[in-house]
Amino acid sequence: MTDYNFETLAIRQGHQQSSFQEHSEAIFTTSSFTFKSAEEAAARFSGEEPAHFYTRVSNPTIACFQDRLAALEGGESCVATSTGMAAILAVMLGLLKAGDHVVSSRSIFGTSTLLFSHYLTKFGIEFDFVELSDLTAWQQALKPNTRLLFAETPSNPLTEIVDINALSEIAHQNDSLLVIDNVFCTPVLQKPLALGADIVVHSATKYIDGQGRCMGGAVVGNKKLVGEEIFGVLRNGGISMSPFNAWVFAKGLETLKLRMQAHCDNALQLANWLQQQASVEKVYYPGLADHPQHTLAKKQQSGFGGIVSFVVKGGKDQAWKIVNHLKMLSITANLGDTKTTITHPATTTHGRLSQEQRDNAKIADGLLRISVGLENINDIQNDLARGMK
Repeated sequence: MTDYNFETLAIRQGHQQSSFQEHSEAIFTTSSFTFKSAEEAAARFSGEEPAHFYTRVSNPTIACFQDRLAALEGGESCVATSTGMAAILAVMLGLLKAGDHVVSSRSIFGTSTLLFSHYLTKFGIEFDFVELSDLTAWQQALKPNTRLLFAETPSNPLTEIVDINALSEIAHQNDSLLVIDNVFCTPVLQKPLALGADIVVHSATKYIDGQGRCMGGAVVGNKKLVGEEIFGVLRNGGISMSPFNAWVFAKGLETLKLRMQAHCDNALQLANWLQQQASVEKVYYPGLADHPQHTLAKKQQSGFGGIVSFVVKGGKDQAWKIVNHLKMLSITANLGDTKTTITHPATTTHGRLSQEQRDNAKIADGLLRISVGLENINDIQNDLARGMK
C-alpha cells in the first residue's frame, strides 16, 4: 500500500483476510500450524516455502501488526517482541558481540541503563554514556570498536532532544549504527529512519496500545539488520509477542494519530499552566520556548509529545505530598495511556540507579513526570492544583 497516506496505512496495512473474509483483523490464538505433508513441513521450517509454522516464529495476527508499524515508520521490516525492553535486548544480542563498544545517552529509561551497565557488560560488551544533546561528546566517545549508538529522543523523563540527522552522520562516519528509541513520539510525530537512523525501537506498551492493556515491543529497520539478524534472536530466544497483544496493538495503531494530536494539545496547555505555579521550580517540555532544544523539536518532530516533567520546590517530601493528595491522576510509572499518569522518577523508573547515575541523568528528588492523558485539561489542572495546596 505504498501509495496511501498515514491514516489509511494505520487502518488497513497488513490485514490479510482469511477464507472467512472477516472485516476486522482476526486473532489467531494458536501455537502451531498444520501441514498437508511431511514435504510441506520441511519446506516451511527451512524457509524454502514462506508460511507460518509456529507462533514463536510467526503468526498472521503478529504479522499484521509488524507490517502495519513498519509501513508507518517507513521501514522494510519489523520484529515484534514480548516487551519494549525485549526489543532493546534483541537489538543488542542480534548486532553485538564480545569486544564491541556502544555509546549511549545518559538520558534513557532507568531499566535500559541497568540492562546495559549491569548485564550486557557481563558478556564483554563495553558501554559509555554521554550527554544526549552534546554532539561533541558523542564524537569524542567513539572508539575503533564502536558498533552502535543508542539514544531516546525525546528522553525519559526530561524530554531532552538530539539532532538525529547529525548523530546519524557521526555514527556512519565511524561505520557504526544508530538506534533510536521512538517511544515518546511514535511515527506520528517523528520518523527517525527518514532522519538517518538505522533502527527504531518501540515499547508498544505505551502510546501504540494507548490504554495500558498489554505488554509488547517492536524493532523496525531494513531487511538485513532487522529481518535477519534481530529476527534470529526472536526465533531462537523466544521473546515473541502474543497474538492477542499483537491484535490490541494493531487496533491501537488505527487511532494513534488522533490520540497523539490530542495528547500534544493537552500537554502543551498543562506545561504552560505549570510554569505559572509558585510551587514549580522548572518545567521540561519541548513545546515551551525556553526548552533548550525547542527549535530542534520544531524541525524534526511534527508535535511535542504528551510527556511533561517538572521540579517542585521542597524536593522529594513536597513531590510526594503532591502525589499523595491527588484525586484523579493515576499514580503509576506507565505512560502513553488515555488516562493521565504521574510518577516520581527518582524512586520509581530510575530508583534502582545509583545516586551518581541519577545525578548524571539530572533526575532531581523533586522531579515529577506526567504522561498527559485525554481527560479534560481543566480537570487535570484542578487535580494538580489540589495536590499543590
